[in-house]
Amino acid sequence: MSVSKSSLTALTLGAIGVVYGDIGTSVLYAVKEVFGSGHVPFSIANVYGILSIFFWTLTVIVSLKYVVLVLRADNAGEGGLVAMLALASQAVKDKPQLRQVLLLVGIFGTSLFYGDGVITPAISVLSAIEGLEVVSPAFKQYVLPLTLIVLFCLFAVQKRGTTGIGKFFGPITLVWFGSIAALGVMHIVGHPEILKALNPYYALRFMFNQPGTTFIILGAVVLCVTGAEALYADLGHFGKAPIRLAWFSVVMPSLTLNYFGQGALLLARPEAVKNPFYMMAPDWALLPLVLLATMATVIASQALITGAFSVTKQVIQLGYLPRLQIQHTSVRDTGQIYIPLVNWGLFVAIVLAVLLFKSSSNLASAYGIAVTLDMLITTLLTFFVVRYKWNYPLALCVAATGWFFVVDITFFASNLLKLFEGGWFPLAIGGAIFTLMVTWKRGRALLNAKLRADAIDLRSFLEAVFVSPPARVEGTAVFLTAETGTVPNAMLHNLKHNKVLHEINLFVTVRNHEVPWIGLDKRLAIESLGHDCWQVEINYGFKNDPDLPKALQQMRGRGCELEPMTTSYFLSRDTVIPSIGGGMAPWREKLFAQMHHNASGAADFLNLPNNAVVELGSKIEI
Repeated sequence: MSVSKSSLTALTLGAIGVVYGDIGTSVLYAVKEVFGSGHVPFSIANVYGILSIFFWTLTVIVSLKYVVLVLRADNAGEGGLVAMLALASQAVKDKPQLRQVLLLVGIFGTSLFYGDGVITPAISVLSAIEGLEVVSPAFKQYVLPLTLIVLFCLFAVQKRGTTGIGKFFGPITLVWFGSIAALGVMHIVGHPEILKALNPYYALRFMFNQPGTTFIILGAVVLCVTGAEALYADLGHFGKAPIRLAWFSVVMPSLTLNYFGQGALLLARPEAVKNPFYMMAPDWALLPLVLLATMATVIASQALITGAFSVTKQVIQLGYLPRLQIQHTSVRDTGQIYIPLVNWGLFVAIVLAVLLFKSSSNLASAYGIAVTLDMLITTLLTFFVVRYKWNYPLALCVAATGWFFVVDITFFASNLLKLFEGGWFPLAIGGAIFTLMVTWKRGRALLNAKLRADAIDLRSFLEAVFVSPPARVEGTAVFLTAETGTVPNAMLHNLKHNKVLHEINLFVTVRNHEVPWIGLDKRLAIESLGHDCWQVEINYGFKNDPDLPKALQQMRGRGCELEPMTTSYFLSRDTVIPSIGGGMAPWREKLFAQMHHNASGAADFLNLPNNAVVELGSKIEI
């Protein structure tokens, strides 16, 4: 029992550092943006109303929707939009048209994650360093350069992994939550009446008296729940119990105390509205607070960057992006990866965002659309999981998700008002990624259809070959083929040019499935084709790490003994030629051809030994 308690404590501390970094740093700018928007005139009644809206937004969206409902929809213990998408698409697999629509909606939501991934580090780090302006206006000119330096250092260390410093994330973030709670208590003590705003009456009164203003400011109020998606995304790392325990015991109480402390400060000093978070602190604590806030925002950004790597790997294995170079940064933890293209692509986009918007207030205008649209998509997918996976009655499903759908769509509609002020930026990034994803998926389908149309049946071909067999040489040849039962181009080229067959021939098809993990017991399916030829299917989930040589070792004792030193891997390196009147618009065919050309080689992706790979090229028109 003591072991489980110790483990729960460690996981809860880890969840505080990784899961709640983003939502924990929202206190830096959320209240400031609501009152700084110019739409809410300062009055005691309005302070009570806004704080009440903040508290109940946290309660409804985070506590009820994510912590209570969405965390239940795990996919074999895994969470996140990709896992939810796989779960929903499996639930409606007997409805192909609906499944296709859900896949597109889910992939669009995943694309928006990258837009969010650009805005979050930019606004978080910038808002932390803007605390220097409160210390002294003379520091204002250094805010942007310092922000860019911090962000560059953050992205530059990604290739080293986070194994060494990761153990400090939880304790530092715990200190952050303790500090913001203490700051809140300091001011609540002076104005304890502010706690009356916990009563939903004040939120309802504000909304009833000022419905237009309420709708407009929801675009700023949503800043207090940015990062809520991380609760679900990190489910596989920490589990439900630690995430729930961290939220209810540490995170929500700390956030509530700080928001109400900022409200108490505004009651005492209305002029503090220009930066209520930092003006809560006594002068002697300002610089340490700026340093602590910067560390907290860096940790929040780190969690999001790690999430971007993980999501990219999952999307690649689901077949929506080409293979990219993936480096493992930890020997023990296979989940710790580094994708150079994603890392530096994010960095360039973040630098662009910082230079384009120049302040956290301007960035707040860009924030929200991508986040609320992702929340809306999560609610939508949750409905189909509850209805068709769990088979609950329709009325109960509508009751369980309908309320959240109304809340999410209201927040999204409010954020649409910020479309031309900056909301277009994350949408443009998400739209570009979505275009790449659907183009790659469609292009692969066209390419596979062309290969199938030109394919030769493997069994018939082998029967013909062994009527008058060519010379056979020692060793094993592994031919990779996209379709089971067809002759790989690499084999045709090998026979044509080398005029030999290996002693053992394996025709291997790698299949990726819409489940997070596939165990070793289901990894391999083999079938003998005679003459020491074997057809092999290897199965992976979207969170498994593909390792072809390791998977093939499972053939030992099943009639086929492989020796790694005498095994060669034959791959077809196809060059795609766009053609007029093909299956996609000409610009999309050219885009797909370029993506296909720049894709990382299958050898690296499947962890094949470099000195045992033979690539044979061919040209294919689509």
